[in-house]
Order: sequence, then structure tokens, then C-alpha cells
Amino acid sequence: MPNSTSPPGLLISAPSSGSGKTVLMLGLLAAFRARGLEVQPFKSGPDYIDPAFHLAASGRASFNLDTWAMSEGQIAAHTGGREADLVLAEGSMGLFDGVAKPGETGIGSSAEIAALMGWPVVLILDVSGQAQSAAAVAKGFASLRPGLPFAGVVLNRVASPRHEALIRKGMEEAGIAMLGALPRQGNIELPERHLGLVQAEETAGLERILRHTGEFIAAHCDLDAIMAAAAARDLPDMAPHRPVPPPGGRIALARDAAFSFTYPHLVAEWRDQGATILPFSPLADEAPDDSADACWLPGGYPELHAGRLAAAEHFREGLIRFARTRPVHGECGGYMALGAGLVDAEGRRHRMTGLLGLETSYQKRRMHLGYRLARLNAAALPGLGADEALRGHEFHYATILSQPDAPLARVSDANGAEVPETGSYRVTEGGGQVSGTFFHLIARAQARPE
Repeated sequence: MPNSTSPPGLLISAPSSGSGKTVLMLGLLAAFRARGLEVQPFKSGPDYIDPAFHLAASGRASFNLDTWAMSEGQIAAHTGGREADLVLAEGSMGLFDGVAKPGETGIGSSAEIAALMGWPVVLILDVSGQAQSAAAVAKGFASLRPGLPFAGVVLNRVASPRHEALIRKGMEEAGIAMLGALPRQGNIELPERHLGLVQAEETAGLERILRHTGEFIAAHCDLDAIMAAAAARDLPDMAPHRPVPPPGGRIALARDAAFSFTYPHLVAEWRDQGATILPFSPLADEAPDDSADACWLPGGYPELHAGRLAAAEHFREGLIRFARTRPVHGECGGYMALGAGLVDAEGRRHRMTGLLGLETSYQKRRMHLGYRLARLNAAALPGLGADEALRGHEFHYATILSQPDAPLARVSDANGAEVPETGSYRVTEGGGQVSGTFFHLIARAQARPE
């Protein structure tokens, strides 16, 4: 693909999770938007919740960038050519954190995205319980990786003006730019759930929270200095990536509080290839549009809505009719909804659609988390042949009680170890096909993995 560049940008990161990245990211998006700027958000790593908050704060769709799952060509395709005054990308975990073995482009770290795109890092530091020593942490992050662009730091949970003055002195001596200091009192907390943040559409008073967050960040950060630190680099010529083909020309896509974990870049790539997306709501007892060629059920929180899904007869009967002649695929929560039954945290079993034999339970929670590489056992996903390699990410707490159908793929983690969550598929009597995976699809593997 021809070389391209993005607007000037910054990557918001931290030494670890829980340091305040999301509050700083949302506050900066809201604050710059209040100034009349067009800010393009991105999310580093496999996260399907944060981008919805980015959209609410910026007014622009946010896309995931992932060096383990995506080729450089795919990252360039999603970042290059976007018209905006500024790019802000939110990192995941700590700045350098990733897996042990590289994938498509790297190990999945936020630092790799910053280096690839030329976006300087804004590091937010939780300075609770330290003063001048915070400069040693900042200095280490700024100098560990030669060539990594570094803008400066924003302090979080500052106890007092004296506390700030001590840290500021240390940063000056270390040659680290201080871009803001957020006081401990008046800081902002966002609601959480067992998979992380509550979804954007479920957050009561979100507009008020975002406005307050923007005002808070604007009052305690140097927005002019942050804007001035933004940069980007021209990307070299890269081989074009092979996008995941759409499962049909017209795709019925489940979309409501139970099914909302769809990567925005995946849907955008389908649209770019000419597909039409037809949203419907299983929770509202809606069936997939009969004019669709395929149906896709994303992940989400079916366990929180299992009773309503079990009672949604119109949805279930319509999906069963649809699946007789056309492909239906489910990811994680969508896969569970295609199964025979789901046991909730209280031990109650709820009937699901029964298109697959899968039985799952949340009564005994066990976390399943990590990147996944899947090699398809059959041409069970439209447009993808047998032995096609796909990259994705799994994050859920469900336990498999029974998975009797044919395994969809051979699935391994980022270290190459096989995992039992193979997904499954079944051919229906009318020639349709039903399939499901526990991992969320991110990208097609560009080069055949070893």
C-alpha cells in the first residue's frame, strides 16, 4: 500500500493498569472537543468496551490497533488518511506489557504502537505514597526503549500542592516534562463490572460524567503543551493486508445490551468490502432480517439477560428458521446463546436457542483471558477455507459443561499451547451452517503462522 501518515497524535499510557489512563483519555477527548477540535480516538490492544466511551466523548468512532493480531498494513489502513486535528490513542495495561512471543507485528504492547506511528507517549503516573522518586519511574519509562517518542507525564492522585512541588522538582532534575497534575480529591471514578467498565450505553448520566471529566482534566492539565507535543511519522510502503471477508452481502448483526462486543474495525472492513449491516435486538425479541445472507451474534453479557433471552420466542424461532438455509455465527456470548443452555451465577439453567449443543455455566467462575490463534478445521465460516488461520482474543468467566458438536478450529494461546475452547459448528438440515467461538475475531493471519 502507498505510504501514508496520520494526523499528529499521542499515546496515553501508564506503568500499569488502574493508574488512570481511561479517565485521562476521556477527559482529554472531551476537553479538546469542547475547544472545537476534531479528535480521532484509537485503542491499543483487544478491548471492546473502551472504544464506545471514546465515541461518546469525541463524537468519532474509535478503532483498535493491535500489534500481536494485526499486520503493519492493517494498522496503517486504519490510521492513515483520517482527517482530524489530533489523534489520541489509549494504551492497555502497562506501556511495555505484552505477550512473550511476537504475533503479526509484535507482542501486543502499547509502546509498539507509539513507535510504529510516531505518537509520543503521555505517561500517567499514580504518585500515591511517593514524591521525588516518581521521577525515577518516569525516567525509566522514557529511556528504556531507544527511539520511543516520549512527551511527558501527567501525575495522578496528587495529595497536596506541597506534594506536587516535590514531584515537579524531581521531574525537572530528570528532564521530564510535566503536562498535568490531577489532585486526589475530586478525582473521577467510572463504574466497573466483572469484565471491566460497564458499557457506555448502560452508564447513567454518561454525558454529565464526560463533561465533568473534560472540565477536570482541562483545569489540571496543560492542554496547549499536550497539543504541542503531538507528532506522527510517515509510514513506509507496506504490503496490503487481507481483511476478514464479510459473511454475506447483507449481515444481520445482533446489537443490544446483551450483544455489543463487536470490534469496530471488523464491521468497518465488512462495509468497505460492500456489506450492508442490518442491526437487530434479541432482547427486544427481534428476529434477524429475512433479507440477510448471514447472521452474526457478537459477545456481550448474555448471562445478565439470560431470563429475557430464554423468553424471547420470536427471536429464537426466527433465528432457527434463518439457520436452516443460511450461516449463523456467534462469538463468546453469542456462541453461548446459540447453545442449548446457560447456567447463571445463581445456578439457574436458562434455555438458549439450541442451534448448537453447547452448555455453559457461570455458577463457578473461571477466567479465560488471552490472545488466540485459530486454524479452521472446515470451511465453516463464509469466505474462509479450511486451515485458514485467524487471530483473536478471549475474555470471559464461563465454564464449558458440554461442547458436543464438531470442533470448529484448533485453537492455541499466544505461547502456542492448545486450549480446549475450540468452538464448534453444525450443518443444518436445510443446508445452513451454525458456528461459534469463544474468542472475538480481530484479524485474518496475513502470513501462515508456524
